[in-house]
Amino acid sequence: MSNLGDIRALLVEPHSGMRMSLHNMLNLCGINKIEHALTSGTAVRAIQTKVFDLVLCEYDLGVGQDGQQLLEDIRHHKLTPLSTIFIMVTAERAYEKVVSAAELAPSDYLLKPFTADMLLERVLKAIEKRKAFVEVYDLMEQGFVRESIEACLQGEATYPRYAVDFMRLRAELHVTLGEANEAEILYAKLYEMKAVAWARLGLAKTLFMQGRYQEAEDILSNLVAENNKYMDAYDWLSKTHEAIGALPQAKSVLDTAITVSPHAVRRLRKLGSLALETGDIDTAENVLKKVVSKAKYSEFRDPEDHVNLVNALVKKGDHNQAKSVIRDLEKSMTGIKKTEACRAISAAMVHASTGDMNKLTQELEAAVQANREDIGLSNDLKLGLAKSCLENNKEDAASEVIMEVMRNAPNQNMVSKAMGVFESVGKGHLGKELAKRSQKEVKDLVALGVQKAKEGDFRGSVELMSSAARKSPDNPQVVLNAALAALKCIENLGWDPATGSLAKQLIDSAARLDPMNNRLKAIRGLYEELQKRFGIDAVRAKIS
Repeated sequence: MSNLGDIRALLVEPHSGMRMSLHNMLNLCGINKIEHALTSGTAVRAIQTKVFDLVLCEYDLGVGQDGQQLLEDIRHHKLTPLSTIFIMVTAERAYEKVVSAAELAPSDYLLKPFTADMLLERVLKAIEKRKAFVEVYDLMEQGFVRESIEACLQGEATYPRYAVDFMRLRAELHVTLGEANEAEILYAKLYEMKAVAWARLGLAKTLFMQGRYQEAEDILSNLVAENNKYMDAYDWLSKTHEAIGALPQAKSVLDTAITVSPHAVRRLRKLGSLALETGDIDTAENVLKKVVSKAKYSEFRDPEDHVNLVNALVKKGDHNQAKSVIRDLEKSMTGIKKTEACRAISAAMVHASTGDMNKLTQELEAAVQANREDIGLSNDLKLGLAKSCLENNKEDAASEVIMEVMRNAPNQNMVSKAMGVFESVGKGHLGKELAKRSQKEVKDLVALGVQKAKEGDFRGSVELMSSAARKSPDNPQVVLNAALAALKCIENLGWDPATGSLAKQLIDSAARLDPMNNRLKAIRGLYEELQKRFGIDAVRAKIS
């Protein structure tokens, strides 16, 4: 047990008696470096400032978030290293809560009561597996994707009992690189090896990436039919329906999913959005109330949840409850940059419904003004704001907001949605003009960056293009152009850590936005070539 003396553990448990009991159990296991957190909020703040090897978390954390919601935040926001072990502790034997915890893939979970020996067994098992994967995890976190794939191949040979896990991770890394064909081959092989459910899910993901939606839908439909508790399959089936425009079917899939696992906030949020879009106001109201309630205590709460709930209540004609939600928004979301814009948009919805045109005008102007700052409003919320402006004869304000959406559009579908806002009020020609103007702005910006590079001002080119990427962080073309500018700077002036880090960050962002982009593979290849040319790979090897 002495080999556990270096393990740094975070114990998340609100009740002092149980906290001391678990602390003593960890001591008996040989783990002595233990910190305590009483709530999800204190746990997040501890995790953001320190690195823990083990998080032992009680499911029922009392008022506020539960353990599942904490884990959801940790996974979604990547708060812990890949090597951190997360073990969920619960006395809850109702399956809907256990599956909500399990679907987010904690390293393990323990049902009370349990002994110190049982805890030790689970911890040692998780540590043994972590040792096998630690090199791959380190490489992944440094951005060495190709090297991570090679390390997975070595891991398969060295640790044959984890071969399936290494193959699965290797397939996911190919997906990260946008190499859907390579991932598809691996997932097909895994399926043949009887790693059935998640191998088929992975195969469906690669088909989705390639736009082969019908094939993906067939696999996913069969998966949920065979195993009605496979939550990821529900999410991807809904996403596939949405991609082909079948919104009612997408909503129906998530309706079913939350009856099985009703606590995942992001799934509830998506269902609420689809319910609003398909006109199912009762479902939207019910689900969005849950989202607001569950997310209220999260360190990553989003004021847009309140806006969506106000939207549902206004459409239902319940103005009093909508006003109550706005008051809660103002009270509970202080200190968040986009709160004022969300409050103004929500209030504008109420005033539009009640016919108070003066207050409506004031709130629309306040929302547009707030949006001029870098506050992070979603494109969908901006489209709703622009539509409200158009419906109230504020064409210039609508054009300003839509232009921003088009500059930051992640794909052509979003541009089409932005143009559709103008088409919905009979002004489609204005939408087309804005689309042309936004395209020209991007082309002119690229041309200016290229010109600076031709003149030898490589750092000026990087500054220009990275500034554009900060303004349009969801536009993969702008982000890739910035990455290329950074790489050209390195190619001509030599490697420096800041520019190399910027290039990696931009490439990773582009991969998340558009993994199948034709330019991504070439730009990533140039990045890897420059790493080798300037000895960065050798430096990394020495460090590791």
